[in-house]
Amino acid sequence: MPDPDRAVAHHHQIVIVGAGAAGIAVASSLLARRKDIDVALIDPAPEHFYQPGWTLVGGGVFTADQTRRELASLIPRGASLIEARVSGFAPEARQVILSDGRRIGYDKLVVAPGLKLDWQGIEGLAQSLGRNGVTSNYRHDLAPYTWDLVRQRRGGTALFTQPPMPIKCAGAPQKAMYLSCHAWERAGTLGDTRVEFLNAGQALFGVADYVPPLMEYVRRYGISLSFGHSLKRIDGDARTAWFQTTGPDGDTQLVERRFDMIHVVPPQVAPDFIRSSVLADKAGWLDVHGETLRHARFPDIYGAGDVLGTGNAKTAAAARKQAPIVAVNLLRDMGRIQTPHPAVYDGYGSCPLTVERGKIVLAEFGYGGKRLPSFPAWLIDDRKPSRLAWLLKEKILPPVYWRAMLRGRELLVKPRLAPVQD
Repeated sequence: MPDPDRAVAHHHQIVIVGAGAAGIAVASSLLARRKDIDVALIDPAPEHFYQPGWTLVGGGVFTADQTRRELASLIPRGASLIEARVSGFAPEARQVILSDGRRIGYDKLVVAPGLKLDWQGIEGLAQSLGRNGVTSNYRHDLAPYTWDLVRQRRGGTALFTQPPMPIKCAGAPQKAMYLSCHAWERAGTLGDTRVEFLNAGQALFGVADYVPPLMEYVRRYGISLSFGHSLKRIDGDARTAWFQTTGPDGDTQLVERRFDMIHVVPPQVAPDFIRSSVLADKAGWLDVHGETLRHARFPDIYGAGDVLGTGNAKTAAAARKQAPIVAVNLLRDMGRIQTPHPAVYDGYGSCPLTVERGKIVLAEFGYGGKRLPSFPAWLIDDRKPSRLAWLLKEKILPPVYWRAMLRGRELLVKPRLAPVQD
């Protein structure tokens, strides 16, 4: 049991755990409203990455360096950065416990450390990555290898995997597949390539409205769909992968697939220090109210980003929408701004599904799979592949991320107030 009387190394009005997309965006949204507040972010990483760009790195559109910045250069003016790892929490004492034993006190806490990519969750995967045709766009250093494999491929078998939900950007596993297939189609080698999508789930995409346009590309590229297939083991040297399937009677079996190339998406869980803490829900994710993003049991704590146990998609677009909501509600609690009701989150997330180089199905949706398009259908029809949506993804969203989201500029994401229960 943490000792609440133990002295703290530092105390801040607001402490934010995690300086990823959500953490920096929350800090910037807070300081955009009240420049005189004391905000500290805790994160050990020296660099920050624009992770939505990794799909385009794997498709030969971006370079890996275009997605990287020095973390210290992104911390908003007026905030401080504590370069350390978090090991736990003492919420009754309003303390964050660091891995070196130090404690950081707070008046209000925002928990935004992202999620954990569990590369060890698949036997043999960690040892196989980056060679023998085994790759993943979920790692900055491996996305260029994906493109190397795609452009060098002259037929053979290409496998693309998707683990059980929830995962970061649920459309990313098939984005990699479509961009690869389009490159092979242009090179004239698609007909010599056997492509299979092995999905642990039972549907191509979780929002049914977007499945028909995706299925058109599945047919166009000749992709074989294998649902209920969860990757359990891989042997890169033997170029063999084993998937667990479950039959109608509930019996499971391992099925074998040989490959020349395999794009793997690892299982994903909340960070260890969240799952083992009193802040977690039964599934290990941060336990917050889905609308206010306030913790279910500790009113001085809020959450944002991929760590949340809410039912929204885990995307940068979701974090961008959540950040000002957390900022408004937290400052309202502190009495630093006056609003009649808290701001509410509708579960918004966006998944620009890159179905070919130059076209995207711009999936935007909220809680319950409700479509929440940002643009009128005459401009961008979210249920059809669009060149304008590709332009948005390639040219507009990266600067929006770096120059707006991470700087507290809230174009199209102004918080909505509604009379919900505090």
